[in-house]
Amino acid sequence: MDLYSGGSDEEFDRETDLDREWQRRRDQFHTIWKEASAQEGFNIGFKESFHSGCNWGLVRGVTSALVCLLKELKEMLIETQEKLNKFQNLYESMHSLSTTDALKLFYDDILTKKVVEQSEHAEAGSNVTGLQNQSSDRSCLENHFGELESIILETPAIQVPLEVQK
Repeated sequence: MDLYSGGSDEEFDRETDLDREWQRRRDQFHTIWKEASAQEGFNIGFKESFHSGCNWGLVRGVTSALVCLLKELKEMLIETQEKLNKFQNLYESMHSLSTTDALKLFYDDILTKKVVEQSEHAEAGSNVTGLQNQSSDRSCLENHFGELESIILETPAIQVPLEVQK
């Protein structure tokens, strides 16, 4: 018998086993919770970025493919020099941005949209107008896709599926 705890060695061993079991389950719960939180964050991020990423890749891919074509093939596909220049300018604009820069623009755009949404619920002030103006500057990723879409629609010889399958 243990004089200090007032109980037997058996009771002490049982309490120690219970403490260990409680600690193991607590650690297991925290691990599961962390994994679930990480998965939820990934799902949200994926949902927010999927279409933008697909559109970014589509614009880069289509413009890169056209730039690689022989001059004669380009002239067969694209009727006017003006449209050819539009493709070339879009290509240069897309490739002047690194992937890291594009991700930063995308992240900034998400933050700006969230601030604007929050501000719409609060008082509308000059800050919101400034953020909306910044947002239009930062949405160049979306503008590139819109520009490609416009050029493709004007160029019937080039067939590109612009809608992402859901």
